[in-house]
Amino acid sequence: MVSACQEPGGLSSRHVPQEHGTQVGGVARYPTRRAVSAGGLVYEDRPEGRWVVLISRRNTAGQLQWTLPKGGLEDGEDLEAAALREVREETGLECEITQKLGIVDYWFVWKPDQVRYHKFVHYYLMAHLGGDTATRDDEAEDVVWMPLDTALARLSHPNELRLIRAAEMSWSA
Repeated sequence: MVSACQEPGGLSSRHVPQEHGTQVGGVARYPTRRAVSAGGLVYEDRPEGRWVVLISRRNTAGQLQWTLPKGGLEDGEDLEAAALREVREETGLECEITQKLGIVDYWFVWKPDQVRYHKFVHYYLMAHLGGDTATRDDEAEDVVWMPLDTALARLSHPNELRLIRAAEMSWSA
């Protein structure tokens, strides 16, 4: 059975329940669900090199994190459509997908729902076509264009960094 859930950013994701909650040694063990999201690395090639977009948002501890835009799939939406929509909503930018970057997966517990998620995020490399960051939604605290090397140094999540580093070799400048 597939149903919608809320992920930490309040976005709808698709998930498949995989097991039921149990007690282990007197400690509650949360049920596990699978969540799927999509997003992208927006780029623009300029005379001084490749520039990309990162967004910033606060984690549950209030710390600022720099990351790639991403979010959950809506009913009937495929991965590429979700990635383009999420990037447009979170950055205000119109893009086209030029290649698949890969999949990042990680685990997290969402305590309000008492669920442990195994999340799979499908990322795409996206060429910037237009748009304006002033028209974005308020999910991200900031949206910033920066040189690729600056972005790689600023990314908060090592799994996103590894994904981009691995894809760099196949990019044509």
